[in-house]
Amino acid sequence: MYPVDLPDVDDAGLTSASEQYLSYLESRPWNNEWFQLSQTSKVAITADNARRVQLFEDDQPDCALLALYSPDDPTQVVALYLHEKWWCVEDVLRTSSKSRSGLITVQSIMERVIVFLLSQVVERSSQEKALFSLHPRTESCKLLWRDRQAVGFYTVKHKGSLCDSWSSRCYLLPALDTVLVRRSWRRRGFGLQMLEDYCSSFYTEACLGVSSPLSPSMAAGQLRAPPLHIINIKQSYLETADQIPKSHITVKKEKKW
Repeated sequence: MYPVDLPDVDDAGLTSASEQYLSYLESRPWNNEWFQLSQTSKVAITADNARRVQLFEDDQPDCALLALYSPDDPTQVVALYLHEKWWCVEDVLRTSSKSRSGLITVQSIMERVIVFLLSQVVERSSQEKALFSLHPRTESCKLLWRDRQAVGFYTVKHKGSLCDSWSSRCYLLPALDTVLVRRSWRRRGFGLQMLEDYCSSFYTEACLGVSSPLSPSMAAGQLRAPPLHIINIKQSYLETADQIPKSHITVKKEKKW
């Protein structure tokens, strides 16, 4: 079984376990434990190689993971401390459950850990910035499962949710906010599948939004996905409540699905 298949933990439990184990490492500078990456590669489990990483954009209450980094590349996460043991990143993205297939709504903390890995770690090359900002802990999200592994995700801003934490502006329509398919799984129609799932999830809405800027492949996917067409582009920050939130493309749905 993999972390996502084990009994779930809450924010406090995840953070507490990370802090306790880090304190243990700091109290044992002579610690000679190793994490085996492969038959020829291993990383020393020391306080110097382990760091707390923030899981969510909003840090109240605090929710942190303990990550093990490669000493050769301090930006490369090689393992996470979950359920009282170290797991390599690829195993955290896996499941032993046949029922996890296709697009599934994120509910548990472990599923949010997987979204964190996909958006912040696994598609990030050495010295490269993370692909996305951290997501809020309440972000509406779906994971895409294929062959018992998480290969992508998308997140949505719901109508009525706040645009930011410093103003009272709200989204006046649902907005597809972030989308990712792992590089090794691209060009198989999964991006289009997520776009269609997003649209069908809000079938009662007359218009839907898509955050910009769009990648070329995402823009091409919109144009190929019937029955959608782009009717407007908003590029400026909007101040009043009777306007669409900032930097969104409005997508109009045809009447017939």
